[in-house]
Amino acid sequence: MTNIKKLLKNKKLFHINSFLKLVGDLSQQQKREVYVVGGFVRDLLMGLPLNDVDLMVVGSGISFAKKIAKKLGVRKVIEFEKFGTAIIPHNQFKIEVATARMEEYEYHSRKPTKIESTNLYGDLIRRDFTINAMAMDLKASKYGNLHDPFNGIADIEDKLLKTPMNPEKTFSEDPLRMIRAAYFAAKLGFKIENKCIESIKKQASRIEIVSSERVRDEFIKILKTKKPSVGLILLQKMGLMKIIFPEIDRMYGMEQSSEWRHKDIFDHTLQVVDNAAKLSDKMEVRFAALVHDIAKPKTRRIDERRGYTFHGHDALGEKMIENVAKRMRLPNRLKNFLKKLTLLHLRPIALVKDTVTDSAIRRLMINAGEDIDDLMVLCKADITTKNQERVQKYLNNFKKVEVRMKNVLERDAMKKFQSPVRGKEIMVVCNLDEGKKVGIIKQKIEDAIIEGKIDNTYDSALKYLHEIKANYLN
Repeated sequence: MTNIKKLLKNKKLFHINSFLKLVGDLSQQQKREVYVVGGFVRDLLMGLPLNDVDLMVVGSGISFAKKIAKKLGVRKVIEFEKFGTAIIPHNQFKIEVATARMEEYEYHSRKPTKIESTNLYGDLIRRDFTINAMAMDLKASKYGNLHDPFNGIADIEDKLLKTPMNPEKTFSEDPLRMIRAAYFAAKLGFKIENKCIESIKKQASRIEIVSSERVRDEFIKILKTKKPSVGLILLQKMGLMKIIFPEIDRMYGMEQSSEWRHKDIFDHTLQVVDNAAKLSDKMEVRFAALVHDIAKPKTRRIDERRGYTFHGHDALGEKMIENVAKRMRLPNRLKNFLKKLTLLHLRPIALVKDTVTDSAIRRLMINAGEDIDDLMVLCKADITTKNQERVQKYLNNFKKVEVRMKNVLERDAMKKFQSPVRGKEIMVVCNLDEGKKVGIIKQKIEDAIIEGKIDNTYDSALKYLHEIKANYLN
C-alpha cells in the first residue's frame, strides 16, 4: 500500500487536509472504516484541482455523515436513504458520504433494484474505471494508506481507461459510463482500452435507457474540456453519437467544397468547436460551434461551378435546434442562445467579405443583442480554411468590425434597439387598428434609423412617420 498523505501537506490543500483528519479522528473514535474515494484520490495523485470530497463508510454512511456534520457545526444533512448516501453542506468544498454498497440492476433500467452493504473491495469493484476505484484510508492510525486493488495507479501512469470488472457488466449496469469514458478521455488525455471500446460499440444502444437529462449533463462535460473534439470523436467512433446526437452523426463522412480545410462537415465542425474552446471558456459558445452547421446535411446541393452548396442552412439550423433542445431537455436560455447564433453565424462572415457599412453593423448588433461578443467568437472559430491569405483577410476585417462596434453609446443603444415611436402612437397618427400595417410602418422607421437616413431620436422618428404614412394608408 502506498502512503499519499504527503501529497495533502500542500498549503493549498490545508482546509481539505484538516477536514479529512477530523474525519479520520472520528472514524478512530467510532471504530469505523472510512475512506476518501474515487475522483478525489485520482486527482490528488495526478496533481489536479480538488473540489469534491467523496467519503465511503463501511456501515451506515448517513449516520456517520450526521456525526461529521455535528463536528463541523452543520445543523442538517441532505439524506438519500434509498442509496445510503448524504450530502453535508459546506462553503469550501462539496462533501458526500456514502455507504459501501453493491447494486443489482434490471436489464432495461439503470436504477438499482437491489442495494446491499458491502466491504471496501465490494464497493470499489462496482465503480466505472480503475482510476476511480482507489481509496485512501482516513482512520487516524492508517491515515494516508492507499488501497488500489485494480492497479489504478499503473493505469494513470499508462494514461489508460479500464474497468475494474468485465466491461460488458460495467457498461451494461450503468450505460451512462459509456459517455463518461469519452469524457474522461477528453478531460485527462487518456486512451480507452480496446476491450472497453469494443464493449461500448456492442451495447451502445443501451444508452437509450438513460434519462435525457443525465445524457445531456455528461455531454456538456465533454464540451467543457480543453479539447472537446477528443470526446466527440470517441462518441462517434463508438456508435453513441448516432443515438444521442443524430444531427451531428449525419455530418460524418459528408464532403463539402475544396474551399474548406477538412474533407467532411464533421471534421470541420469539430475544428470549429476546438477553436471556440481556445477562444472562450463558455460552454454555450462551444455548443453553438457544434450546432452552427447542423442543417448542412439537409441543405447540401451540387453546383456545377461551385461544388457543394448549403443555401439556407443557417435558417433551417435554427429550426432544427428546437427539436434538439426538446430531446436533450436544454434550458430555454441555452436553446434560444443556440438558435440565435446558428441563425446569425453567416452574417459577420458575409459582412467582412464586402465593404463594411454603418447600417450593416447596426443591423448585426441589433439582431445579436447582448450576444454580439459570443457571435464574433463563433465567427472567428469558424475560420478553418487552409488559405492563409483568406484567414488573415477575415481576421483583419473582423477587427475592423469590432473597432466600429466599440462606440459604447451606439453599441448600448443598438443592443436593445426599438423604434422611438411605438406601435400605439403609430395607430393614433395613422388612424389604424392593431394589425400588420402597424408592424410594417414600425419596421420602416427602424430601417431608416439603421441605414442612417434619420437620427435615432423621437422627434426624427415622428417626423419620418408623418412623411411616409400616406404610403401605407388606403
